[in-house]
Amino acid sequence: MDKSYAAQTRMSAAGMACNFLLAAGKIAAGLLTGLLSVVADGINNLSDCGSSAVALISLRVANKPADKEHPYGHRRAEYVASMCIAFLVLVLAVELARESVEKVIAGTESVAVWWVYLVLGASVLVKAGMFAGYRIVAKRTDCDPLRAAATDSACDCIATLAVLAGALLTQFASISADGWAGILVALFIGWQGVKLLLDAGSKLLGQAPDAALVEKLRTILLSGEGVLGVHDLRVYEYGKGVTFATAHAEMDASLPALSSHAVLDGLEKKVRAETGVEMTLHLDPVVLGDEEAKELEERLRAAVEGMAEDMDLHDFRLVRGATKKAVFEVGIPFDCPVSDDEIASSVSRAVRLLGDYEPAVTVERE
Repeated sequence: MDKSYAAQTRMSAAGMACNFLLAAGKIAAGLLTGLLSVVADGINNLSDCGSSAVALISLRVANKPADKEHPYGHRRAEYVASMCIAFLVLVLAVELARESVEKVIAGTESVAVWWVYLVLGASVLVKAGMFAGYRIVAKRTDCDPLRAAATDSACDCIATLAVLAGALLTQFASISADGWAGILVALFIGWQGVKLLLDAGSKLLGQAPDAALVEKLRTILLSGEGVLGVHDLRVYEYGKGVTFATAHAEMDASLPALSSHAVLDGLEKKVRAETGVEMTLHLDPVVLGDEEAKELEERLRAAVEGMAEDMDLHDFRLVRGATKKAVFEVGIPFDCPVSDDEIASSVSRAVRLLGDYEPAVTVERE
């Protein structure tokens, strides 16, 4: 068994046990004293217990090796599990908020006894210890679910302190705070659920790769002997540690094909060794001695400057035949307000104004 996986499993199991004990203690204390906020905090711990159970299952599924039906592995199981947990948390939050509002409207309050404060105080200490444990293991094994669990444990400490404050105000200041404390805890649980849902959903949909990783990949590729430029760099993640990437590398067209292939093959291996990313490179041959193409590209860059922010031209070449065809790609940011068709039309018009050239433009969001 992988040591990282074993450590993650042990921490998740310990967290599940602690959350179950805290939930049992708080729910029992809340029911015996009629303190709804304590019951709400206990149910929050119970939802954390369910989250730990789902995390355990997802870690086991995520660590299964790739198979015929899932050639890229099962790492995305963690994201599916996170969404299931998020829906469970949101349902609990709505129910707790409903009960707390009813208690505020009814105006009934219950007073805590000394051992309730003991349960809540012990909960804060246990959750602080869980925060430390989750954080250490998450940092050591680079595990997102445990990192999220650490944040959740820290937030739980705050939520329990709010419940404790509500109980104290109710008993010693004669302020009807229990129902309001229950509402605050319910809102807090709902907020956690929404965050979890959005984060997991974004990863399942394929969120943008880490900027630092993209920059490192670009740096490695540009270090290759004879590589003149890199574009169309795309990164695809199938869960933590299962990342693929493709890119176009520009090299002198006069170099022997076997020589260029050897450089790109070496770069793919270097990327895998230094980042763990499975890289596939496409060769874009550049005719360095084509002065007409070089001059046309420079004139076109000047003509389209300012047309769109951060616009870039690459993979430029002239294809000569009955007519001269200027073939190139235009890269624009995803948030560029101008449509692809408008960009292509404007750039094509600029090419025709520069001479007897037929443009072949491909617009890409980068």
